[in-house]
Amino acid sequence: MKTKFDHKMFHSKIARRIFVLFVSCALIPILCLSIVSYIRVTKQLREQGFKLLKQSVTGYAYSVYERLIFLDTELQLMASSVNAALNDPGQISMSVFNERLKSRFKAAVVFNPVDGYVPVYKVMKDPGKLSASEIKHINAGKTAVLIKNHQGYFPQIIMVRLVDPKKQSAGYLMGEINPSYLWGIDQGDTLPPATEVRVLDTSRNLLFSSHYGKNPLLKKADLKFKNSVSGQFESANENGRYLASYRKIFLSSLFLVDEWTFVLSQSKGYVLKPMADFKKIFPAIVLLALWVVLILSSYNIRKSLVPLEILKKGTRQITMNKFDSKINLTSGDEFEELAMDFNKMASELNKQFKTLDTKAEIDRAILSSLDARIIVETIIYRIYDWFDCDSVSIGLMDSKHGNTARIYSSIYDQRKELFENSIEFKPSDLETFNSHPEYMILYADKNRLPFLSTFVEQGIELFLILPIFIKEHLKALITIGRSQSNFYNAEDIFQARQMADQVAVSLSNATLMEEMDNLGWGAIKALARTVDAKSSWTAGHSTRVAKMALRLGAELGISSKKLEDLHRAALLHDVGKIGVPLSILDKPGPLDDDEYAMIKKHPAIGARILEPIASYADIIPIVLQHHERFDGKGYPGGISGNEIDIGARILAVADVYDALISDRPYRKGWAIENVIGLIRKEAGRQFDPDVAGVFLAIMRQRKTKAA
Repeated sequence: MKTKFDHKMFHSKIARRIFVLFVSCALIPILCLSIVSYIRVTKQLREQGFKLLKQSVTGYAYSVYERLIFLDTELQLMASSVNAALNDPGQISMSVFNERLKSRFKAAVVFNPVDGYVPVYKVMKDPGKLSASEIKHINAGKTAVLIKNHQGYFPQIIMVRLVDPKKQSAGYLMGEINPSYLWGIDQGDTLPPATEVRVLDTSRNLLFSSHYGKNPLLKKADLKFKNSVSGQFESANENGRYLASYRKIFLSSLFLVDEWTFVLSQSKGYVLKPMADFKKIFPAIVLLALWVVLILSSYNIRKSLVPLEILKKGTRQITMNKFDSKINLTSGDEFEELAMDFNKMASELNKQFKTLDTKAEIDRAILSSLDARIIVETIIYRIYDWFDCDSVSIGLMDSKHGNTARIYSSIYDQRKELFENSIEFKPSDLETFNSHPEYMILYADKNRLPFLSTFVEQGIELFLILPIFIKEHLKALITIGRSQSNFYNAEDIFQARQMADQVAVSLSNATLMEEMDNLGWGAIKALARTVDAKSSWTAGHSTRVAKMALRLGAELGISSKKLEDLHRAALLHDVGKIGVPLSILDKPGPLDDDEYAMIKKHPAIGARILEPIASYADIIPIVLQHHERFDGKGYPGGISGNEIDIGARILAVADVYDALISDRPYRKGWAIENVIGLIRKEAGRQFDPDVAGVFLAIMRQRKTKAA
């Protein structure tokens, strides 16, 4: 095999093309696959990193929360022991502090106004004074958690509760929590490798950091929290990029302390470390592939140039209309077979080329559209290229009036103009078409069809009429006319019938699609009206909500497919109220808890109703989630933010707007200014701020036009 690179062979265009083809087929897929793989793997690693961080930070947060609960229980048991020991005034035995408690509390004291601070176990550093709110919380029999900040150290965390809940004068038991136990330091490293965990209070003051005394991965300015309970973010600083996930736990009701935020961060470089080797070997793979391509392409180009040159000369003969020229090729491969087929084709090409080309154009035009008028115009203008004729007309029967047709016609000399008129067929005309379903040939002097009179006046003498039947009903007529009585031969009639049958398929598809679309929308609107009709107070609600939702969706620039889904979902968003008793829907007063719980079920009921309809799969999330809140406090799933389908976020604003301005059995409709004020106030809480912003802009436009 001769592999020496010969640049002279690239003087040929086909050689260069084959070379480019080899290179493209080899390198482009490699590059594309590598790039796509790199992007997808990187994305998956990033998503897995976030997922692991989320799971880990959630687990860590709840483990700390559980330890707080355990510590509270331990403090209660300790209080019972201390209360029993108080019978020996001035001295509390340290025996109540066993080894388990010593590992969980650094120190413990009893405080009362008479004796002051009495040590139970070790001496507590500056326990501080209790505030009025703390005393009130503790006297109610609960436990308070106090955080005492000290310069240069993590805060001192103290638990306080009554020694004797029945006897407040017995004082308060204060236990300083051992950080090693609370933050899990004594349990070893249970978090993912190369991560840093931080615990912050509501003011973002640091309560704990696993990198205390080291260079932290993230600085305070890098933390990007949202209002949600949990979330994730990516941040960057001079040390690199980092992935982080956070989780909040709320302690106010139990321990009178605001929420704590747990943040777990990890270097993005560590997450994407598996891709490092890929970056190293990828250039070498590309270079090796290029070298192999150069060798193989050089060999194959050499082998293919000679027969290709012969075929090239043959094609030049064809372009010069020399269809009798022959190609002599004995390469012993597919090129020889191609040459034989080429010779056969050349003998038929001159006769069939124009007819086949025109027919193909008509077929493509018919198959590319379901619009009846576009099909008609295309057929009329192309038939002149297909047939030797002087006039063409196509009549489309009216689906509502079976004997009326819309006639589109053209005369060869005026082919740029398309004439259009209506005609009513006599019963005898329709009977004639039914008795000749394949074709009819009529002479001008024997014309019995009034719609042909115009063509007769223009000198047309012979007509080929092709009826088109769909489900045994006449749907269209194609009429081809000639100014001379040249007989239509069997080939003409066969090709014309083929074309008519293709038109029949296209018209049938167009009719079917239109009927299916009308049926689908009719069913949706009927179901929506059924829901609205259940209560006189909700009549027209779904239609009005759909109108506003579509306006919001259009302003937000969502896709036409999403707009169509939004339209369907808006009409059906309350379909689940079929399962809600009318006594609840029309109740004139406030709903009790059970009634409100029943109302809250209607999104899920609606989703279950629509679930069997496969084509409605995309609208089910919108129906299910239209009562979810942006802050995660909605129903039925309690999801938040972008977890909520954009259609549901749009529908939430439109639904609340129409519901509030409409009268209900338990209240009169709100003034529109009050509704606008509510939606402005709830932006970012109940409603998506982007959707609410667009709604407010629409309201301003309406107000401006009204003025």
